[in-house]
Amino acid sequence: MPAATRAPFTPVGRFAPSPTGPLHFGSLVAALGSWLDARSVGGRWWLRIEDIDAPRSVPGAADDILRTLEACALHWDGPVWRQSARLARYDAELERLRAAGALYACTCSRRQLLGAVGGVYPGTCRAAAHPFGPRTALRVRTDDTPIAFDDRIRGHQQQRLASEVGDFIVRRADGFHAYQLVVVIDDAEQGVTDVVRGADLLDSTARQIHLQRLLGYPTPRYAHLPLAVDAHGAKLAKSSSAPPVDRCRPGPALWAALGFLHQAPPPALRGASPAELLAWAVPAWRPERIPATAALRAPAP
Repeated sequence: MPAATRAPFTPVGRFAPSPTGPLHFGSLVAALGSWLDARSVGGRWWLRIEDIDAPRSVPGAADDILRTLEACALHWDGPVWRQSARLARYDAELERLRAAGALYACTCSRRQLLGAVGGVYPGTCRAAAHPFGPRTALRVRTDDTPIAFDDRIRGHQQQRLASEVGDFIVRRADGFHAYQLVVVIDDAEQGVTDVVRGADLLDSTARQIHLQRLLGYPTPRYAHLPLAVDAHGAKLAKSSSAPPVDRCRPGPALWAALGFLHQAPPPALRGASPAELLAWAVPAWRPERIPATAALRAPAP
């Protein structure tokens, strides 16, 4: 019989913004970096709206982000996923973790934890055997086995969760699922092979790998891009009223984002349309040129 043939490997990336305001330059950098990383190797690129934290979501922001991505010619594959439609899946995976003995209920308030050394959870409720309830925070057990990974931009990383983070929350006391849990489930179920995102999430990666291992999920490759910061070193953010990308003139923002990522677009393309810029950028994508630093000054708008 002929040898079985292996299905061709298709890289899969994603962009997962929170709908807390319009797309600004820092978010555009993350979207562009992940889009180019996928498209440069013929991969798929999913779009996921991280609206799990309903109180922070701004009405209309998700659609505004989608329209801006379309204006920038950053087109995605397949339907848009929305975390708010996937609560049952998150509950099911929480139940798997609970059944495996990986979780415990925590009644600690933020005020009680203000004195925690280095912000590390001291394990106050670990052995308390509090009953599980719909309004009880749930923490996942950790240990000090080193969790190591090689970031494609920042190089070798290692963290000991028990001593550097502590047992961390996967469901909040208000009933909302925690980011660390839902991003792991979504990445696994969307078949994401390459996570390209901002450096502010580098410290979350070991926690996510821990959950991947507990749930039997594969671990994707990671690449953490420098954050775009203002003249005072503050991260550009929707909450600090960072100016939105101009949908009527998206080309200059894309040009600036390519320069921010040290991709050096040719001067002849200054003023080009988004489609023309991306047609150049896909075959020219060189992630090794991106500085291995936590932050870079954003260009003046």
